[in-house]
Amino acid sequence: METSRLNGGGCAPPDGKEPDASAKERIIREAQDYIRELFRGNADGHGADHTMRVYRTALRIAETEPDADRFTIALAALLHDADDHKIFRTENNANARRFLAAQGIRPETADAVCRIINGVSFSKNAGRRPETPEGKIVQDADRLDALGAVGIARTFAYGGKHGRPPEDSVAHFHEKLLLLKDLMNTAEGKKAAEERHAFLEAFLEEWNKELGLPGGE
Repeated sequence: METSRLNGGGCAPPDGKEPDASAKERIIREAQDYIRELFRGNADGHGADHTMRVYRTALRIAETEPDADRFTIALAALLHDADDHKIFRTENNANARRFLAAQGIRPETADAVCRIINGVSFSKNAGRRPETPEGKIVQDADRLDALGAVGIARTFAYGGKHGRPPEDSVAHFHEKLLLLKDLMNTAEGKKAAEERHAFLEAFLEEWNKELGLPGGE
């Protein structure tokens, strides 16, 4: 399972010792359960399924970034939408911090995880890039899930949930999705974004063709 990829530090039990591998795996399993419960019934593209894809993608990117802390990445990826303003009315990452505190995560580590989470949002971080390798990896993983076939599906799911006609959802491609390729941080993220960006462009070409719009070949 994905938790077997985890290594490095980041959290400590109450006695201050480094958690062993089994403790880290337990915490990650608990985080997955927490997210599934937190997002129960969510079907707008920001649910637990999205979180799990971001988690898996982040760990895959981390394999190409040896200086990054896998455990910190895992926690931030799993909790990155736990306080998403589009879904929750929380302050200061309350949902994420509640989980981290319950697991005995040190306050300084919880702060680091929350800084990564707060650096993920596209709308709230225009023109800014994360400073840490962990932050760059989690941001890339989240943005990759907005590209390609999955990104298209999520865009229409969110639009439908909020009463948007398909044409308005397609406008979101130009407002955000088509910009992401040039905003990736890691080499692995950039490579994956190129492929998924090409799929978006192919979809838009077909969309324009079927609707008789400019750009349809």
